[in-house]
Amino acid sequence: MLKFFFRSQDLELAGEKAIHYDKMTREHRIGEMQEQANEVINYIKDGDTVLEIAPGAGYLSIELSKLGNYKITGMDISSDLVEICSKNAMQAGVQINFLQGNVSNMPFQSNTFNFIICVLAFKNFKEPIKALEEMHRVLKPGGIVLIIDLNRKASLKATKKVAENMGLKGMMAYIAGAIQRSLAYSINESKPLSLKRNLKNLQ
Repeated sequence: MLKFFFRSQDLELAGEKAIHYDKMTREHRIGEMQEQANEVINYIKDGDTVLEIAPGAGYLSIELSKLGNYKITGMDISSDLVEICSKNAMQAGVQINFLQGNVSNMPFQSNTFNFIICVLAFKNFKEPIKALEEMHRVLKPGGIVLIIDLNRKASLKATKKVAENMGLKGMMAYIAGAIQRSLAYSINESKPLSLKRNLKNLQ
């Protein structure tokens, strides 16, 4: 039921929710973004083109831009978050192209990016197969896609910790973690077998 409700459309943070998300990320997740940026540089080199899908408030792209000479683009479905990302990048003194777009129909030519990253967003996509096909289309030959997300088989304790890292506490962290886990995918799950086949085809 939750999956049907949340995936009936691609979720878009707007208005006060987008502002709150920016504040929460800035206060609780910068260290996490720095760790992820340091992971990404193992896969790319100076001059590479990088796409972050659903960058939220833009801090991962910002941290990555500090580590090398990369051509970074961030694409989010929320125009309000795109505006926040652009403002945050300007304040950080880095050059990143943030734009509005839907992962199921991205506004890029084929074979554009050396590397694509998507963190904690894939489980929310309404059309995950189309999202994968679009990532494959815009990826250069030999490029890499890195998707970081929750595992549906993770313990409630583990997902509660993820929510706590986002600033939630007590029962709210438990509930939020449980909801997010319910949306996530598992390799052994029977329902997304078509997703698993597509992942295998894109390797």
